[in-house]
Amino acid sequence: MLTIFIASLALGLFAGLLAGLFGIGGGLVIVPVLAFFFKGQGFPPDITLLMAVATSLATIALTAVSSVLAHHRLGAVVWAKVSRLSPMIMVGAAAGAVVAKQIPADSLRLVLVAFLLYVGTQMAFQLKPKPGAVKQPLWLDMGAATVIGLMSAIVGIGGGTLTVPYLVYGQLPMRNAVAISSACGLPIALAGTASYALLGWDAANLPEWSLGYVSLPAFAGVGLTSMMTAPIGAKLANKLPATQLKRYFSVLLWVMAAKLLWH
Repeated sequence: MLTIFIASLALGLFAGLLAGLFGIGGGLVIVPVLAFFFKGQGFPPDITLLMAVATSLATIALTAVSSVLAHHRLGAVVWAKVSRLSPMIMVGAAAGAVVAKQIPADSLRLVLVAFLLYVGTQMAFQLKPKPGAVKQPLWLDMGAATVIGLMSAIVGIGGGTLTVPYLVYGQLPMRNAVAISSACGLPIALAGTASYALLGWDAANLPEWSLGYVSLPAFAGVGLTSMMTAPIGAKLANKLPATQLKRYFSVLLWVMAAKLLWH
């Protein structure tokens, strides 16, 4: 377990930096890398990816708090919208954990591969959500929130790649959409983590120092260092050629998707 903790410290440094630099959740990197770590440590194959997803969500709960506070201080969070989305996001996240546990490990792997390819393609070709003119009544918010929570819990992310396009299409400025998405990442992480912990409470063959499907050493390692480097990444975003870096990062996502698909 010490090996996982030390490796996770390094992963957290990298994931936090990327999250701050590109404005995306670290889950896109954390899940596949943790899956490789856990496989190397001999975790049971049928729960390796499940534990990577659950642990990623747990780390997002930590980083989301600092992100929300930063956006709140800037006055960018529309709390009325957060309040509308959060209840069904939590329901969706809880349901997503149940779905992820029920589907075969290979199917979960393919879902994650598809999502990595989707986000990598978005970043490579600089595809940005276009402002729309669609009003978002309560029923639409509830439906979208359920889907966002469901998919986020299945692949272990904070939901920004899904939430932001939905909000922008509803005529919210990008600044507010990103802030609302950050705030919604917290209920996704809390509901998803709690669900994975409960679902795996009595699971057989769990590694030592596991809280259900959450690996506590990995959670501690990634959480500690990602909170340190995320602000550094945010500062570097204003100084480095972001467009070019995003294309490099998209290649990294494609490579991770290929490795997951191959293994």
